[in-house]
Amino acid sequence: MASSFTNKRTNLYIFLSAVFLTNALVAEIIGVKIFSVETLLGTKPAQIHLFSDFILDFNLTAGAVIWPFVFITSDIINEYFGKAGVRRISFLTAGFVGFSFLIIYAVTNLPPAQFWLDVNAKDAAGNPINIDNAFQMIFRQGLGIIIGSLTAFLVGQILDVYVFHSLRKITGNRQIWLRATGSTLVSQLVDSFVVLGIAFYVFGNWSLSQVMAVGIINYIYKATSAVVLTPLLYIAHYFIDRYLGKEHAEELANESAMSSFM
Repeated sequence: MASSFTNKRTNLYIFLSAVFLTNALVAEIIGVKIFSVETLLGTKPAQIHLFSDFILDFNLTAGAVIWPFVFITSDIINEYFGKAGVRRISFLTAGFVGFSFLIIYAVTNLPPAQFWLDVNAKDAAGNPINIDNAFQMIFRQGLGIIIGSLTAFLVGQILDVYVFHSLRKITGNRQIWLRATGSTLVSQLVDSFVVLGIAFYVFGNWSLSQVMAVGIINYIYKATSAVVLTPLLYIAHYFIDRYLGKEHAEELANESAMSSFM
């Protein structure tokens, strides 16, 4: 029985880590696209006036769509595997993201085959395009964005772990929603501004007011998502309890809590 539980615990960590890493990596790659929330919902632009004459609409990176699932997975790993479990997968993920960008950068510098350029010389409407240039523009991100993104990711994860277990000291095993959602709200407040500040203020040409304005919009989305998706935490806990067995699941959560308090 002990061997069976150990195998299930290992398999659970591998599965959660794979979900975490995959969502984080995909979010980083697709994050180059900016989309309009108002257009998606068929509503008029928000035209929010922030910081004097700066007008802002609800425009988000495509990566923001799946980042909430990264937060949720992080909280679940936190619950059952503690600080060590979250930090391990967070640093591994940051390493794999950095490695992925190096590979992408190298690939975009490969000389294109002429036939590939010829067969993709026009888009669906018949307009001429340079497919190799489009490929580079889509996949290659600036150094500032990469540094800002990785820094914000690690800072956010470390802060999330700290707040999560600080709240757990108060709530014990009760009120999962409070420590999970609370830690996400705090960590993403920092994340939303760090990534923009480094990528577009330090390395780019944005003004501080632009960074603050866009950061506020990003945080509104992330905070709303964290609250709306809270029921998924309870669904995940239900299935984990069934997979491990309720007693084993509680034992694992208690071990996580004790190791985190030490």
